[in-house]
Amino acid sequence: MPSTAPEVDEFLAKLPDDQRAALQKLRETIRLASPEAEERIGYGVPAFYYKKRPLVSYAAGKNHCAFYVQSPAVMEVHQNELSDYDTAKGTVRFQVDSPLPANLVETLVKARMAETDAV
Repeated sequence: MPSTAPEVDEFLAKLPDDQRAALQKLRETIRLASPEAEERIGYGVPAFYYKKRPLVSYAAGKNHCAFYVQSPAVMEVHQNELSDYDTAKGTVRFQVDSPLPANLVETLVKARMAETDAV
């Protein structure tokens, strides 16, 4: 699937190969779960916007990658599915050699979309 966000491609190109590969996989999963979302850099990291509102984003840390769900409420509803991960308010951290399962990412993205639709 070709990118429609060259600035995101540039962001990812600067990362070490293993982080870039893990985040590219996450990016593709998010895009499949939310094809109508717009992809761009937001708050300095790759992000998806849905109905002109922030949906989810992601980035690489020094020793991990992060998926920013951006919703403590969604995190709480899905706390059982997230119990094996290092989490914070609206963040799921993971290692490059242990990426987030696509079905979990899809569930969280769809939950964020539903949250946005309810506003």
